[in-house]
Amino acid sequence: MSLVPRGTNTSVSPWIQAGRLAFLALYAVTVLAALAWAFSNVRQIDPQSRAVILRFGALDRVQNAGLLLAWPRPVEHVILLPAADRVLERRVENLLRSDAALQADRVASFASPVSDALAGSGYLLTGDAGVVQLDVRVFYKVSEPYAFVVQGEHVLPALDRLVTRSAISLSAARDLDTILVARPELIGRDNQAAERRERLRSDLLQGINRRLADLAATGQGLGIEVVRVDVQSSLPGPAVSAFNAVLTASQQADQAVANARTEAEKLTQTAREDADRALQIAHAQASERLAKASADTATVLSLAKTQESDPQMWLRLYRERIPGILRQAGSVTTVDPQDDSRLIIQGAEQ
Repeated sequence: MSLVPRGTNTSVSPWIQAGRLAFLALYAVTVLAALAWAFSNVRQIDPQSRAVILRFGALDRVQNAGLLLAWPRPVEHVILLPAADRVLERRVENLLRSDAALQADRVASFASPVSDALAGSGYLLTGDAGVVQLDVRVFYKVSEPYAFVVQGEHVLPALDRLVTRSAISLSAARDLDTILVARPELIGRDNQAAERRERLRSDLLQGINRRLADLAATGQGLGIEVVRVDVQSSLPGPAVSAFNAVLTASQQADQAVANARTEAEKLTQTAREDADRALQIAHAQASERLAKASADTATVLSLAKTQESDPQMWLRLYRERIPGILRQAGSVTTVDPQDDSRLIIQGAEQ
């Protein structure tokens, strides 16, 4: 018994059936592709991102986190940017020593000196003719999405140039010790050096943002704002050993001066002790001599005081003591002072 309905053409070839199936498959694929294209710009925006929508190449709107409904390309073009509060980091390679310069440092010699461009790569000149290296990392946010999209791939190179220019100007306006501690022996002499070193990051941050504001005022803004700057300063490798040698010599000189002062203080104390001892001995000897002189002259002084009240005292003392003196003499010759006669005394035998 046949199951083919009446009026059905049972003579259709397999090729026609295959063509119909292929057409249906192609139609389904086309419909799916059309649906995928129609919903290609319908997406979920991440909380750390936001979207800038360009309609026919012109800036149209900014979409924050959430579901984005936008026409497909080429009607609207969606560009994803960081969120307004998201901070991005950028290390400024222009301030670092280039690979060619590092290679030249390893192979450099007096026989084959490096060029001036390689020798000065990565070094900044300070206001006191010093040389310093700065490793700068900037942290920025996208503050103007439209300007950021317009600048596109030029944002980061322009930021590197602005940071490099600000760093060069800042180092040229400072001496070496207000950028890093290169000569510790001078720290105590300049109280403002430490304060200026603390202001290095803030001054660099202000300089970068000031230049970004100048670009924005001329209609060429980058659409970013720098919120923080990390600066790591260091001395060039060849200069480190020289500064270390100077520091060692300064420390040795300070130690020698301290030892000399200690020795001088000891000698001063010893001299003072000797002087005090000599002064005490002199005072003691003077007191002793004064006492002896006072004792020796006590009799004379008492007689001098008694003479005023007793004028005949000297004659009486003479009469009392002259006999004892004469008894001690072997012979005595007396001469009358009132007699004009001459006395011839026999001299010593020849």
